[in-house]
Amino acid sequence: MGELVPGQMLDQYELLDTLATSGMASIFRARDTGDGKIVAVKVPHLQYASDIVFHQRFLREEHIGLSLDHPGIIKVFQTKEKSRLYLVMEYVEGELLSSLLQREHRLSVPAAIDIADQLCDVLIYLHDRNIVHRDLKPDNIMILRNGRLKLMDFGIALDAALRKITWTGLSQPVGTPDYMSPEQIKGSRGSARTDIYSLGIILYEMLTGRVPFQGENVYAAMQSKMLDNPVPPASLRPDLSPQLQEIILHALERNPNDRFKDARELKEALEHQDKVILTDRTSAPQKRSRLALLLWKLRALAMGLPSAKK
Repeated sequence: MGELVPGQMLDQYELLDTLATSGMASIFRARDTGDGKIVAVKVPHLQYASDIVFHQRFLREEHIGLSLDHPGIIKVFQTKEKSRLYLVMEYVEGELLSSLLQREHRLSVPAAIDIADQLCDVLIYLHDRNIVHRDLKPDNIMILRNGRLKLMDFGIALDAALRKITWTGLSQPVGTPDYMSPEQIKGSRGSARTDIYSLGIILYEMLTGRVPFQGENVYAAMQSKMLDNPVPPASLRPDLSPQLQEIILHALERNPNDRFKDARELKEALEHQDKVILTDRTSAPQKRSRLALLLWKLRALAMGLPSAKK
């Protein structure tokens, strides 16, 4: 049994073409020969399908996907007996938010707020069910032709009902570095406010054309996230209102307890910016203390991460 390619059959699914390929899996556009429906089939590469940790995460992704029913989330379909590990999802036509940002660099204020508002609706639905996505990023957000969005990829999502198989690492960071929260970098399981932080990163990027924490490599960027305050977005885009800047910086607070308490509160702020109370969050970024830098290096060492350069 080798790697699959378009033109082959996978049980009842005829693989038509490749939609995407990552280091761990390929996603194919396929036809269900049973009913003729066009679907998307996610197939892990063989070297990962036999890995017990990856296998658990993949089964968890399917379990969570089957339990969800929201217009802003890619549907996962129940399948018959499988000959190998794979996942069948609804097929939608659209453009990844990451591709849109690459082409447009940054979005209009109304467009960015609309996407953030839709993501809040999705997070409200998920968090009410004790599910934390933990990997919110533009690569996991599909923008449809009608302007609506679909969130996908629940491979590292946290489900409180599946505690025993949800967390397979002890101290290693889980997520995508640019969009990870500080607590994820520390190796925490994460909470609903972890998704709030990632949404703040996405909103910052949609409006400014860049993520708030950068560095010469991924470890320097992670170090910056742990030690620095973000550059106020209005300094990069002067047409942003003080209220919108306040919302973004509130979502990006390093301490989870200082962020919006939930997605409902963030949605309320986005939709009623006239009621947003301004604070001193826009003050100049704090200077790194020697103690904070030392603590970061010790934490990075404990997690097995290369130390970032100063």
